[in-house]
Amino acid sequence: MQIQKSFKGDSPNGTLYLVPTPIGNLADMTYRAVETLQSVDYICSEDTRNTGLLLKHFEIETRQISFHEHNAFNKIPDLLDLLKAGNSLAQVSDAGMPSISDPGHDLVKAAIAEQIRVVALPGASAGITALIASGLAPQPHSFYGFLPRKSGQQVAFFRDKRDYPETQIFYESPYRVAATLENMLTVYGDRQIVLVRELTKLFEEYQRGSIRQILAYLAENPLKGECLLIVAGSSDESQKDDEEAVDYVSKVQKLIDDGRKPNQAIKIISKEYGLNRQELYQQFHNIK
Repeated sequence: MQIQKSFKGDSPNGTLYLVPTPIGNLADMTYRAVETLQSVDYICSEDTRNTGLLLKHFEIETRQISFHEHNAFNKIPDLLDLLKAGNSLAQVSDAGMPSISDPGHDLVKAAIAEQIRVVALPGASAGITALIASGLAPQPHSFYGFLPRKSGQQVAFFRDKRDYPETQIFYESPYRVAATLENMLTVYGDRQIVLVRELTKLFEEYQRGSIRQILAYLAENPLKGECLLIVAGSSDESQKDDEEAVDYVSKVQKLIDDGRKPNQAIKIISKEYGLNRQELYQQFHNIK
């Protein structure tokens, strides 16, 4: 067991501050965040060029240390040495909260293991900001961050989460959103979602509707800018709709139309969506 008193008592070590940065609007930077970045000895930045622009805007001259997913393993021991020597560090990501989709979590664990104080500052978080304006239930909710990129892995992920009652929050690249929604439609059915883009920026937009409605809109209005997805949790009614909406036979037929043989198409769809091949075979030929 460990008890941390963040602001009371003396410590020979420095403090690790986790400092959130704006997700698009520089006016969202807090006074405390600016003061902290000015007062610490070093700032650990995911991208020193990106953070450099932020520091310049607020006239902060604190020295930066590059700290990202590709060098974290080698950098953490050096950062711990600095903290043990009495230096205080601030860790920032490119936007939003540290430790979310960046290597900050590993640094936090290492610091805690060395009895070093870890202090988090409140501030901008894209997932929570979008959630409270989405219109979907804000609690309970589950935040998952970035989705698997490969279609098969993504489908398996959705199948595992399909029956969760919590509102779900995902980050996704604008270049993959349409394909992701197609996979989600296959597994979740035509559930209610909110696609949020350019959060806190001039072109901020909330697209609220069913998955099919959003897909139809995207077909006419290609997605631009950073985005995230808020997805309604499962309910008895949505589970019924999900089952009715999943049409694996049509997916088999599409592969056949593209030149695959029936048995080959059935094998591909069964493997991709984790289905019983024999049952899909019988379902396909019964319908035929």
